[in-house]
This record gives sequence, C-alpha cells and structure tokens, in this order.
Amino acid sequence: MKKLLIILVAGIIGFQASAQKFKSQESNIRFFSKAPIEDIEAINTEATSIIDVESKSFVFVVPIKSFSFKKELMKEHFNENYLETDKYPKAIFKGKIENWDVGKGEALVVANGEMSIHGVEQRVSIEGTINYSEDGVTISSVFPIELKDYKIKIPKALFYNIAEVVEVTISFQYQPYVQN
Repeated sequence: MKKLLIILVAGIIGFQASAQKFKSQESNIRFFSKAPIEDIEAINTEATSIIDVESKSFVFVVPIKSFSFKKELMKEHFNENYLETDKYPKAIFKGKIENWDVGKGEALVVANGEMSIHGVEQRVSIEGTINYSEDGVTISSVFPIELKDYKIKIPKALFYNIAEVVEVTISFQYQPYVQN
C-alpha cells in the first residue's frame, strides 16, 4: 500500500512538473478613464487566458459586454456607441513573454504582441509581473490604451467626460491546463 501511494504521488508530481500550459482560473480586468468632468471605471471578471511556459506564448480574451459600470447608462453608451460590441465583441491580446527566465518566483517581464480592440489590431509591448510556482502562475500589469489607436471615437460634446487615454489593469491567476 505504501509503495502504491509513493508511486501515485511521484506520478502526480511528475505530471505537474511537466505541465507546460496554464489556463486562467480567475481574472480581473479594469479600465479607468480620468476626465475633468467625471471619472469612469469598469470591471470585468469574465476574461480568459492561457500561457504556454515552454514557448512563452501568452493570450487573453476579454468579452467586452462583461464590463460592469457604476451607472447603467455608461455601460449602454460604452457598448453601443464607443466599442460597438455587437460588431466587435472581444478584445484579444496574443504575444510572447520576451524576457522571462522561466523559473520559480516573481519576475518583471515584457509581453510583445498584437492587441485587437474594436476590430483594430495594434502591435503593443506590455510590461508586467509574473509569479511562477508549483501551485500556478499569476500575471499582473497596468498599461495605457489610446482610444484613437483603435478607432474609438469620442464625440466632441463628450470630450471632457472621457479621457483620450485609458488606464487598463489586468490580473490573471492560472492553474495547470489539462486537455481532456
């Protein structure tokens, strides 16, 4: 019985050590617009992400309609007038973590890749923090997005209500990904 338990534990540890892909279990995406008349903040916990540790590939997908706002009217304008979520339902980042010396512990990294928002794809470089352990991976970052880069138009009448550059904060917690 003891031998069987040791073999089982060794097999589990060996499997976890060889697991190269991690899938997000929790996510938190926040955007913040600081403007003279009114600050706007929205939170989204529906994003998904996968990291391939071996290739250092990193992708995340954010369903735009899942952002929650303090005011329902803000959400309506955001989805219908600015992000046109019926036409462009997701924001997507695909890239590689360039300066990550894969090992346990926390590291400052840069992910270079393509960000797609509002049907427009832009080459971006996102600085962040990654923490890798036997239990999983966490990634966090704060970066700016210029609305004009993604052809998101703000009517002149609302120029003082919405910033031209919004701050985006991302946080993902990952567990080993097992394909069925």
